[in-house]
Amino acid sequence: MKTPGDIQIDIADGIATLRLANPSRRNAVSSAMWQKIAAFAAEVPARQDVRVVIIRGDGEQMFSAGADISDFATARSGEGQARAYDDLVENTCKAIEAIPQPTIGMIFGGCIGAGSSVAASCDLRVAADDAFFAVPAAKLGLGYDPRGITRFIRVFGAGATRQVLFTADRLLATRAHMLGAVHVVAPASEVEARAIALAKQIAGNAPLTIKAAKAAIRALVTDNSDLLALAEQFYAAADASADYAEGRKAFAEKRPPVFTGG
Repeated sequence: MKTPGDIQIDIADGIATLRLANPSRRNAVSSAMWQKIAAFAAEVPARQDVRVVIIRGDGEQMFSAGADISDFATARSGEGQARAYDDLVENTCKAIEAIPQPTIGMIFGGCIGAGSSVAASCDLRVAADDAFFAVPAAKLGLGYDPRGITRFIRVFGAGATRQVLFTADRLLATRAHMLGAVHVVAPASEVEARAIALAKQIAGNAPLTIKAAKAAIRALVTDNSDLLALAEQFYAAADASADYAEGRKAFAEKRPPVFTGG
């Protein structure tokens, strides 16, 4: 059951859906919600019943309007508090990125400000053809965290990041799709089905193989040698797994494999 200004987690068929449930504030994310998202991200790696995570807004009007500005009078009122709040947002986005299972952003409407950061923290994005990304910091006189800008450059590229930050204009999902930042664009009526179909396709594949691949990709795009060493361990574990034996056997028997993650 969801309450306003909260998150909702639903798990079924190997897919966990995290819903930003704050519709009265266009799914803006409060301090408490940031903390709960980070807590879920820390817990989900150990779950054997989760192979894919979908992150979405409540309803089909808005992914997220960003950080809940009603928090700012108390949580972001001075320079020290502003940095602490930015750390909370950044650490939550890093926690999403660190989930070893693949993550999919299901995007309706706008991803605004920190909402764009949440969407950019996902591995894949499925968006409605009228969805958009926007960072209005330049209209507010607000400094934007360079760590978040680094994330935007990784996902959208430097050129689009410059345009979005300098103009405060919208980056349409259709253009983001051309840039490779959005992986599927569909009419709003089809977005949920397309995102779930993608999640089910991934969930049916070998989880250890995907875990190793995700770790290697993260290591290479962030130039993280420690993560690359971990990816090497995951790669070796996949090659020694029962799932690899099952994959070979299923191929020989001309049947779909049944992977257990072991």
